[in-house]
Amino acid sequence: MVAAWEKLSTKYNLNQVQLAQFKLYLDQLITWNNKFNLTAITNELEIIAYHFDDALSLAKFVDLNNVIYMADVGSGGGFPGLPLKILYPHLKLVLIEVNGKKVEFLRHMIQVLELLDATVEQSDWRAFVRDGVYQVDLFCARASLQLEELVRIFKPASIYKQAKLVYWAAQSWKPEHKIAGLVANKMDYMVGNRSRKLVLFENIAVK
Repeated sequence: MVAAWEKLSTKYNLNQVQLAQFKLYLDQLITWNNKFNLTAITNELEIIAYHFDDALSLAKFVDLNNVIYMADVGSGGGFPGLPLKILYPHLKLVLIEVNGKKVEFLRHMIQVLELLDATVEQSDWRAFVRDGVYQVDLFCARASLQLEELVRIFKPASIYKQAKLVYWAAQSWKPEHKIAGLVANKMDYMVGNRSRKLVLFENIAVK
């Protein structure tokens, strides 16, 4: 475990406060997962690799220093939103989650991690986009909705048509023709022993 924490800390230049937050997050995730089904990954080393490191991989792809407001779609156990908020405390974060038990966990984690400018919105995706309450710059989606649903933000009437969307995909993923024109960038990366892909979507036509 010590080596895994050191590897994560070195890779993302974590300070002692951030490292302590991640350790607390892991402990709370395991404790709550015994009561509610938050994640299928329950091994500590795999949580560090396939939840924490996988979420933070976005930092190698997008300059989050230039992002103000980020939304995590279908946040579940808080991935990728909470790890990214720990790494980039300046981010204003909204976690979008419809499941009541998961909402309870997310609000608990915001409190125990003492995160500022972070909130949980108990809403389904279409209602969130339609209501347009938050001024989101970047949407993140990891193992949540299908892309056909996610790219609704780029419709002409959407308040979020100028936002960006990052999607965590399998290495073999290829875009369908109708959304291929929204792909702005892609990055292949390794997490643990798995090959993955991050895909950036952007409505270039409105830039």
